[in-house]
Amino acid sequence: MQNGIPTEKPELSMQNGSFVIVIGRQFGSGGRKIGKLVSKRLGYEYYDKELLAEAAQSLGFSQDIFAAHDERKPSPLKSLLQGIYGIADNFHDTSICGESLYHAQSEVIKKICEKGSCVIVGRTADYVLRHHPGLISVFLHAPIEKRARQIVGRGDAPDLDSATDMAKKNDRKRESYYNYYTGGGWGKASSYHLSIDASSIRDEDIVDMIISFANAKKRHG
Repeated sequence: MQNGIPTEKPELSMQNGSFVIVIGRQFGSGGRKIGKLVSKRLGYEYYDKELLAEAAQSLGFSQDIFAAHDERKPSPLKSLLQGIYGIADNFHDTSICGESLYHAQSEVIKKICEKGSCVIVGRTADYVLRHHPGLISVFLHAPIEKRARQIVGRGDAPDLDSATDMAKKNDRKRESYYNYYTGGGWGKASSYHLSIDASSIRDEDIVDMIISFANAKKRHG
């Protein structure tokens, strides 16, 4: 037991399919770090932006195509101009709309889960896999001032003011993207199995909490 939280041995090997832990997050709350720790503890495959590369490869596009649309809601004006005038984007001479990219990415997410248990960060994977029997969805959040300090600490911004602006901008982008494709619910506790303030306990305790919840969910069906 650590800080009053029971530590369980990682067991999550489902008998009839994979176990998928999906982590949504506010910018700067440490979602990728926690995802990697969970995957390491359980021995699961870990995916975040690697999904984009795999999806791009399956379609024959460069990774830059998917990076350009990474968790971004498509622009209605740009899509309209492309449809009417055939205006191509800067990455490929054949335009491909955001919805097509999203569909391709969703198919990749499903195929990844067919290969076995994994941890996925972002990409509306909780919505894509909402009918998956082994889904555990987690949302990490933290006060903006604490996220700003973490953003500066990891070298993504030179000072707290710019880090705060960066966090707010990326939160808006992620919320817009998620709500556009899912119909709403980004960051709302009711949209996830677990919603955790990542600033209130240690990373190891967050990992323990996620694994303990997942084990309990498995035991109770």
